Amino acid sequence: MGTIEADYVVVGAGAAGMAFTDALVGHADVRVAMVDRRHAPGGHWLEAYPFVRLHQASAFYGVASTLLGSGTVQERGPERGLHERATAPEICAYFGRVMEERLLPSGKVTFLPGCEWRSGEVVSRVSGERYDVAGHPRVVDAEYLAPEIPAETPPPFVVDDDAHAVPVNDLVRVEDAPSQYVVVGAGKTATDACVWLLRQGVDPGAIVWVRPREPWMLDRAVIQPDPAVFLGAAADIMETASTAQSVDALFLGLEERGVLLRIDPARTPTMAKTPTLGRWELELLRSIENVVRLGHVRAVERGRLRLTDGDVVVAEDALVVHCAASGLRYPPLLPIWGAGTITLQPVRAGFPCFGAALVGFAEAVVATDEEKNGLCPPTPLPDGPQDWLAMQVLGSRAAAAFTSSPELRAWADTVALNPARAPDDATDRDAYGAARERLAAHMGPGLERMAALAGVA
Repeated sequence: MGTIEADYVVVGAGAAGMAFTDALVGHADVRVAMVDRRHAPGGHWLEAYPFVRLHQASAFYGVASTLLGSGTVQERGPERGLHERATAPEICAYFGRVMEERLLPSGKVTFLPGCEWRSGEVVSRVSGERYDVAGHPRVVDAEYLAPEIPAETPPPFVVDDDAHAVPVNDLVRVEDAPSQYVVVGAGKTATDACVWLLRQGVDPGAIVWVRPREPWMLDRAVIQPDPAVFLGAAADIMETASTAQSVDALFLGLEERGVLLRIDPARTPTMAKTPTLGRWELELLRSIENVVRLGHVRAVERGRLRLTDGDVVVAEDALVVHCAASGLRYPPLLPIWGAGTITLQPVRAGFPCFGAALVGFAEAVVATDEEKNGLCPPTPLPDGPQDWLAMQVLGSRAAAAFTSSPELRAWADTVALNPARAPDDATDRDAYGAARERLAAHMGPGLERMAALAGVA
């Protein structure tokens, strides 16, 4: 058995684990052992479907010390004028570079890929070799909110032997085009699958979309790494919320302001995980008319789908595309700093990499766990509209908490991962000033009304 010396064991080398470790070792003289069951850093991106892109701008993702991408806007294509969004291969290569060019050369980090943390020791999944960790390291759980994705999660329905169903990853491997594609799921993965099929030339009439719930999504154009644009959207949210008479009225008001989008304008969504969506994607998605709203798929048979609220006939050769993994997970919120543990969770609503980096920086510079928990309370992930409002309320309170520390605030203002960072030379100062004034005027009433609608004390 080998021995590793470490002050911290970070379990998980995905986005959260990498962001935490990067910030910690950049501001503290510590030793960190990073453990991941996969063969390389990058987390679930190593298993992602080939045509996926970040739904956010690249600048909002990754680690604080190293920008993902070039920080530029797109000059061509349907998102001309919006900031670049990295592909899965680009994200994996980026995390590989951060590990090889920053973390390991620091002399503070040991990376143990293909390994698991088991009851106080590291065990290789490949060789079975065991490593003891000397001392009493603090364990950082960077997998508490690790998403469930189709490539690693069996479909939540039975598939008969003579039916054809594949995870979304396998769409790119189709060799004989079926007469019909059946996309199962209502979230970002399903929308990506539909957009990809349509852009490959599949006729909208050849797609059946099983959509158990209608989703609200954010217009990607208003969630940009430009402080004036981002604060403008935040001001819209607070101003709309301040006079909203109901949850649905608030969301419909945000749709009118161009903050939120829905695929079917005749239906009020009940799902609000709110990934971003381009309006060009929305136009494509609305071309699919065969939408099944009979609940969740229970079984796939040749020529038939059995759902919770009825059956649907499909083509005999239909290819069912599994996009129905849960994605986001919803374990209970915990204090981030516990007895001998750190459990990574979002701090600023909607920006998990910034939250993980903030926790790493706080661990390096703040004295006690009690102070750290006071400055960095966790923010929940949303599922439905009320959850989204609760996330906005608690996320705003968390932002107020960490910005009350001059040291944390000064650091956050320099970090591209922070959507509300201090403006730079490229910021439209007039627009930024107007957005700040509007946000300040409506923040109090907006948060108060959202808290009431969400039932948050």
